[in-house]
Amino acid sequence: MPDLDWLTARPIAHRGLHDAAAGIVENTASAFAAAMAGDYGIECDVQVSADGEAMVHHDDALGRLTEGSAPLANLDAAALKQVAFKTTADRMLTLSELCELVSGRVPLVVEIKSRFDGDLRLTRRVADVLGRYKGPAAAMSFDPEPVATLRETAPALTRGIVAERHYRHHEWDALSAATKRNLAFLLHAPRTRPHFVAWSVKNLPALAPLVARTIFGRPLLTWTVRSAEDRATAARYADQMIFEGFRAP
Repeated sequence: MPDLDWLTARPIAHRGLHDAAAGIVENTASAFAAAMAGDYGIECDVQVSADGEAMVHHDDALGRLTEGSAPLANLDAAALKQVAFKTTADRMLTLSELCELVSGRVPLVVEIKSRFDGDLRLTRRVADVLGRYKGPAAAMSFDPEPVATLRETAPALTRGIVAERHYRHHEWDALSAATKRNLAFLLHAPRTRPHFVAWSVKNLPALAPLVARTIFGRPLLTWTVRSAEDRATAARYADQMIFEGFRAP
């Protein structure tokens, strides 16, 4: 196991330190700059573009925060970098650009978005970018396949699994009951060998992350901490929180 003290040393700002009221939009350079100014770690999401680039964006389609409505996977990186956001002059970043912006000043935790369809282009691109990055960084995913691929192709890169207990949200409807059990109980761990676990704060305490943390010594992050109650849960059961909506102490 690598030394992961850097991963748990400071609270991690979920999608950067964003604040809609102040015009700071999630997963933008402004949000990441605010996180660095607060000495927080940075969590971000990446989606794949048509030309295989890792784009820093949560949703798999334009529209919630930006102009347009196209799937990101239908547009190349150059086109996506020109897309206007609705409430900020920021533009979408590539993961390489984010790494250049952060330049090792704070830890960077990259969530690889997946449709559970076996497409590993994004995983390979993340491994390539973070493999050349000199700062503290980790990659994680809800999907075990990217994590297993990172273990095989980029074993030196810190990797984690993102998980929860129930998988009841509609975004998980396409997953079978067996797949949900596999995810909820970390049954893939012999194959993925995650260095850390990121678990839903709403589902703590839970058996799987407790075993991973106390028996196998895996650091436990918890997400997304938004309230005083969440903070208390995180402090009791996890090693560090991924937070939003306030300034963590």
